[in-house]
Amino acid sequence: MNVRVAEDADVVRSSRRTLDVQTTESGAETAIRYIPPRFVTSSVVDIIGHLGMALIWLTVGWFVYERRAALGFVAIGLPFGLLPDTDLWLEKVFPTVHHHGITHTILFVTLASVVVGAAVGKWVVPKLEGKYVPQGEIGNEYAYAIGALWVGGLSHLFADMLSAPDIASPIEPFWPLARSEVITMDLIWYNSTFWNWGFFLTGVALTLGFWWARR
Repeated sequence: MNVRVAEDADVVRSSRRTLDVQTTESGAETAIRYIPPRFVTSSVVDIIGHLGMALIWLTVGWFVYERRAALGFVAIGLPFGLLPDTDLWLEKVFPTVHHHGITHTILFVTLASVVVGAAVGKWVVPKLEGKYVPQGEIGNEYAYAIGALWVGGLSHLFADMLSAPDIASPIEPFWPLARSEVITMDLIWYNSTFWNWGFFLTGVALTLGFWWARR
């Protein structure tokens, strides 16, 4: 079997796998190995989709906290819905970093949530209590902040599992425990206007709906 390297995403658009096998007219099989381009950028549509998925996942806060505390939970966790894609910037500085690599793992999201959450729990959450959120509704400030960031970050991994974008490799969320296991559902195109706006509008509708229902 001949192996050919392809850098054009269109070559493997129908497969979305790192190795695609095609049969020529002569009957010979050619394996096309896809190497993602060096730099991949997020589009506005893609960002909107991740924010929407974060809003959907963060609805868990409405079942744990009272009205204002739940809204604060959503607000704190929402930015982390974009956290894993920091690798798009890191790969420009560090050659070993690539899109859908270590930042797209549960390990990274957990560590980042604990570190950033500790700071948010110490300096940001206390300012919410008493001023925007009734005293005592939040409970443990650190658990509140870390939980919000963790849920927001995990929502990004789930969204990327739904699509194996043709311009980047599938994610490995359970690295380093399962290095060879590539997890992807490959259901939607990552830059689909329909799906991304659908996630966003659903997330906004759920947030507004819970806010109204808990009045």
